[in-house]
Amino acid sequence: MTGLGSLVRLALRRDRLLLAVWIVGLVGITLSTASTVGELYGSVESRQQLGATAGGNPAFLAMLGPLYDASSTGGVLAWRWGVFGGLLVGLMCAFLITRHTRAEEEAGRLELIGSAVVSRHAPPAAAVVVALLASTVIGLLVALGLTGLGESASGSFALGLALASVGWVFTGVGAVSAQLSESARTANSISGAVLGVAYLLRAVGDAAGDEGPTWLTWLSPLGWLERTRAFAGDRFWVLVLPVVSFAALIAVAAVLVARRDHGGGLLPTRLGPARAPGSLGSAFGLAWRLQRGTLIGWTLSLFALGVVYGSVARGVEQMLEANPALQKIISQMGGAGAIVDVYLASIIGIIALFSAIYVVQSTLRLRTEETAFRAEPVLATPVSRFAWVGSHVLFATAGTAVVLAAAGLGAGLVHGTRVGDVGGQVVRLVGAALAHVPAVWVVAGLALALFALVPKLASASWAVIVVFLVLGQLGPLLQLDQWAMDLSPFTHIPKVPGAELTATPLLWLTLVAVTLGAIGFAGFRRRDVG
Repeated sequence: MTGLGSLVRLALRRDRLLLAVWIVGLVGITLSTASTVGELYGSVESRQQLGATAGGNPAFLAMLGPLYDASSTGGVLAWRWGVFGGLLVGLMCAFLITRHTRAEEEAGRLELIGSAVVSRHAPPAAAVVVALLASTVIGLLVALGLTGLGESASGSFALGLALASVGWVFTGVGAVSAQLSESARTANSISGAVLGVAYLLRAVGDAAGDEGPTWLTWLSPLGWLERTRAFAGDRFWVLVLPVVSFAALIAVAAVLVARRDHGGGLLPTRLGPARAPGSLGSAFGLAWRLQRGTLIGWTLSLFALGVVYGSVARGVEQMLEANPALQKIISQMGGAGAIVDVYLASIIGIIALFSAIYVVQSTLRLRTEETAFRAEPVLATPVSRFAWVGSHVLFATAGTAVVLAAAGLGAGLVHGTRVGDVGGQVVRLVGAALAHVPAVWVVAGLALALFALVPKLASASWAVIVVFLVLGQLGPLLQLDQWAMDLSPFTHIPKVPGAELTATPLLWLTLVAVTLGAIGFAGFRRRDVG
């Protein structure tokens, strides 16, 4: 571990702003949510009504997990925010690992560092230390903050450590992913895919009820977060599972580091044919070759997510529409009308936020190609800058419609089969999903504008998704002003199905997206490549 201390200090200095944003943001959201939950459900009766209606319903189980204890504010907080908080902490740690390992190696900087007195294991170990520190600090600050708000110390630390534990596991996942592929992009995709599988396993296991495969929840780090049962028994022994998983993954990563060449990955790069197909003779064909794997993977993933959420839609009917606690939940999630339609509109809104991850990943492929010095040889040919950028943006924007339609199709097929109206439900839910396309296009426009105007800040596009997630899913709960929630393009989408679909907001969002895209195209034409 020669050089470990110096590399840790270097990483902390490089990421001092990024880490501060992550830590302050996640801790602040958690504590703000706790305060608001205390105001909305201040009485024991209101919390008990909440537990009786939503706590055991299959639809809410799939979205948020079980509500183990509705008698305390902390128990409601753990249910309302635990899964989403764990997702964000896991993403943070996986991205941090890739940033300080595979991305540095891909850029050639790690080879320069390795020429000094630095051991082979020191760079990944430094990344692991930084990710562990970040996630643990978040967990401890959440625990101390909740204790300061008057919640029980035991429950506060159980929730804080449970959130941190997801980060520990995905620190290990990121460390292993960084050894598998030669590309930072692929390493992040592998970590993201593992996180997506963890979410699906948890959702299926939670929604299954006592008679279904609840054991699936125990296969997911997000399920371990729930099974810690913060404020409802505080089972600290469950934290042994993420600790053991972290240790095992780090051990695997340490072995893999020594078994691969510097700059290479354990998964060999597949050699292409001796002669390139004719489709690669155009910018469009090259973009399709680079983007097709991402598009296919996201299409299948969101189709599966739609199937999971669609399978529990009928369970929403079991709840009483006249219940005051239920009405608060429905108003927070947006929309009005039939309770099943409100649920479907809510889950489609969540899926649309997931599709924004795809569109940012696809758009930022431009930056990956540029920093890897693959853009210049392409632009040295008769391919214009407009054609090169436009080909990738085309797949980002058209791909948005494909992945959202796949999600609507999955939900419509399953829900339609249950209610005996497959054709009608497929049309309704695919249409509802496609209604979110303009909002996702705005995210694509922002990512393109950042890439073109301030390329070094292009990765800030990921922060935009987090901001929109908070505004959309927690804005009403945090009692934010309407102007603040209106900053998210997803706020302006009609809550379909169930609400009237109006074209005006969709046209305005499309206009905003086109304007941002035009700024991006113009900006890239005027700046130097690289």
